[in-house]
Amino acid sequence: MKIICSKNNLLNGANTVSKAVPSKTTMSILECILIEASNGQIKLTANDMELGIETIIDGDIINEGIIALDAKIFLEMVRKLPDNDVTIETDSSYKATITCEKAKFNIIGKSGEDFSYLPKIEKSESISVSQFTLKEIIRQTIFSIADNFTNKILTGELFEINGDILKVVSSDGLRISLRKVQLKNSYPERKVIVPGKTLNEISKILSGDADKDVNIFFTDKHILFEFDNTTVVSRLIEGEYLKIDNILSADYETKININKREFQNCIDRSTLLIKEGDKKPIILNILDGVMELKMNSVVGSLDEEIDITKSGKDLMIGFDPKFLIDALKVIDDEEIEIKLLNPKAPCFIKDDEENYIYLILPVTFNMAA
Repeated sequence: MKIICSKNNLLNGANTVSKAVPSKTTMSILECILIEASNGQIKLTANDMELGIETIIDGDIINEGIIALDAKIFLEMVRKLPDNDVTIETDSSYKATITCEKAKFNIIGKSGEDFSYLPKIEKSESISVSQFTLKEIIRQTIFSIADNFTNKILTGELFEINGDILKVVSSDGLRISLRKVQLKNSYPERKVIVPGKTLNEISKILSGDADKDVNIFFTDKHILFEFDNTTVVSRLIEGEYLKIDNILSADYETKININKREFQNCIDRSTLLIKEGDKKPIILNILDGVMELKMNSVVGSLDEEIDITKSGKDLMIGFDPKFLIDALKVIDDEEIEIKLLNPKAPCFIKDDEENYIYLILPVTFNMAA
């Protein structure tokens, strides 16, 4: 094999697919990036058997061929090359010679025939959303997935399609994040659970261009994302997601409207009083026209007031400040609406159309603490 391409194209391609290289594996071939030059295309692929990424880069093919190179070494080599055209040449013993200007590397690769290719996905059922929309949906929900495997289902996000509505839900058991978007077309009803790792990696690759679409294909066991010259295939998480509709239609007895930035900044200030590893609630005392915020810790205390518009009952309730900040920082509205029932029931932060809903469970607190 012999190919020539710009360092920039090669580095972008290697960076893209390297997100599917496993950090730990007993199969050394999975630690590699596959470089395949055939049919007029230079294709880079990585696959950890759960997530696979393939991208096509521009370049010239002098001789067709295929080789698997250690991803970490290859990526660092390309990163440190001069900003010019790079030539990759391989021989029958899988030795790769990488040259750029006066720099020349020789590394031993592996047979590309041993590489685990991405599963073939039948492209029948699909939806289409803009890169901007998908990137935003992930940003606004990914923070509340579970980060452990005690309940694997909660390490993923529910993608639910109903007609022309896509609903995406995440939860770690203590909070729920929901985003709802209208699609350009109507599609058959479908529910799948997409691993959080897959969505995290896709969000890093997406350009976020509102004029470029992502085509998403579904099978019973896999989901496939196609955008630009890149294909991402992931296994789905099997099982049934939380039944959230009843939870999200809860009653409320207190409703407030508040400036989002002021509220977020105040909670952010309160976290200065929390030592790492400590869990201290921020206490909200909701009164007519004003919300009092209090934080007490071994470091000190904070008392602050924010103007609000309130309807319903007065209420005092405590929350994990991190959970509130996580939700507030992904909401773009200037003013938000919060609905509450009692000190032991979750609060709801939502817009009028319910395009976003954030449910957060309260925590118990001791005013003397």
